[in-house]
Amino acid sequence: MFTTADGAPLRPDYLTGRFRRLVTASGQPLIRLHDLRHGAATLALAAHTDLKVVQAMLEHASIVLTADTYVSVLPEVAHEAPTARLVLNAASALGRPLGG
Repeated sequence: MFTTADGAPLRPDYLTGRFRRLVTASGQPLIRLHDLRHGAATLALAAHTDLKVVQAMLEHASIVLTADTYVSVLPEVAHEAPTARLVLNAASALGRPLGG
């Protein structure tokens, strides 16, 4: 949640519009504000951050959701990260392979 200096919540549409204007002014390709969340998670995994840490960062209720969403993006990370390997092996044992 983002707030004003006095602690009042900012409206989501204000943040979206402000972000869009900043990106446009920077000359960068237009992305959604929410895409920053995905980018942060992907970069964290590429930097070999433990999957459990990324789950906590994103406040996902389940590590399976985090793995299913992001492990397929960086398959090389999935096979190198011990936590991701455990999740993938457990899912596979249940007959529910992730990231395929």
